[in-house]
Amino acid sequence: PGSDYRKLGIPGEEEFRSAGAGVSYCGTCDAPFFKDKSVVAVGGGNTALEETLHLTNFAKTAIIIHRRDEFRATRILTEELLAKANEPNSNLTIKLNTIATAIEGEDKVQSVRLKNVKTGREESYPCDGVFIFVGMVPNTGFLKGFVELTENGFIKCDCAYLRTSVPGVFAAGDCRIGAAMQLATAVSDGVVAAMMLKQYFRDPNWWNQAVSDILPPGGW
Repeated sequence: PGSDYRKLGIPGEEEFRSAGAGVSYCGTCDAPFFKDKSVVAVGGGNTALEETLHLTNFAKTAIIIHRRDEFRATRILTEELLAKANEPNSNLTIKLNTIATAIEGEDKVQSVRLKNVKTGREESYPCDGVFIFVGMVPNTGFLKGFVELTENGFIKCDCAYLRTSVPGVFAAGDCRIGAAMQLATAVSDGVVAAMMLKQYFRDPNWWNQAVSDILPPGGW
C-alpha cells in the first residue's frame, strides 16, 4: 500500500489487531461491530474527531483521549465533539492530556491502560475496543534522496498532473501529498499518472509547463 496506519507502539496493539480482537484503525469500517459496547478512541486531528462522532452512533460508551490539552482538529469539528460530550446523558467522554500505555485482555480487548501526562496518574479503563486515529505513514523510505518528500515522508507533487520533483516520475495514491486515502482516488491517480506519462513521452518540455485547465494538444 501507499501508506500504513501510524501505530501507537504500545503493548497489546499488535496482539489484538486480528479481526474481531478489538483494535481498529477505521471507525467507519468497524463501528457496527461495537454496537452497545464500550470503546476508546485515540487521536486529536480531524479524522479522530470525525470517526469518534461516528462511533457514538453505535457504542454504548465512547471515550476519546488526546495527549495534548487541546485538539488539533478544525474549530467546527472540535465544537461538534464538545457539544456531543455536553449533551444530557451523553455516551461520549473526553480525556485530554492522556495517552494509552497498554492494551490488555485475553483473547480480546478487555481494558486499556490510560496515563495522564501531567499528573502521571494511571488507570485501567474497561472497554471492548480501541480505535487508533493518529495519522498515516507513507511507504516512501526507498525514495529518500530520489524525489522530494515532505517532512512526514509524503511525495511532493502538483496535485493536477501528479508531477514530482524528478522529470518523468509521477506520484499516485496514498503516498502523495493531498491524497484522500481512499481506494477509488488511488485508482484515479493511477489513471491520471499514466496519461500524463504519455504526454511526457510525447513532449518532454511539457514537464516544465504550469498547470492549465487545458492540456496541450494530444495530452489525452
